[in-house]
Amino acid sequence: MSVQLNHTIVHSLDNKASAAFLADVLGLEVGPEWGPFVPVSTANGVTLDFATVPAESITPQHYAFLISEGEFDSAFEKIRASGVEYFADPHRRHPGEINHNDGGRGVYFMDPAGHAMEIITRPYGG
Repeated sequence: MSVQLNHTIVHSLDNKASAAFLADVLGLEVGPEWGPFVPVSTANGVTLDFATVPAESITPQHYAFLISEGEFDSAFEKIRASGVEYFADPHRRHPGEINHNDGGRGVYFMDPAGHAMEIITRPYGG
């Protein structure tokens, strides 16, 4: 069997709110709560299990999602309509812009717990 990422735990201030936020932006479903986790699964079978933890336990992480051009249009419109601040770069030096790296489109935005989320339409180096 080849190695595959199956799931990861995402620390959040409110597991339901963070899962709902990401699922809404990406057009995904929030799965049924399982113990302390609220899951959101991607098309390639990776599940992000959101867990509520104290604020001081959250270390901001980066999560990047490869999506289609149409999915980008939909997700980006949701980001803009909700008033979530977005950036063309991971250092947040280019607010209100998207990037066109590798011939695609990409944008960075923060989730409710302060994690850096990224959506891209082309893999890096592709």
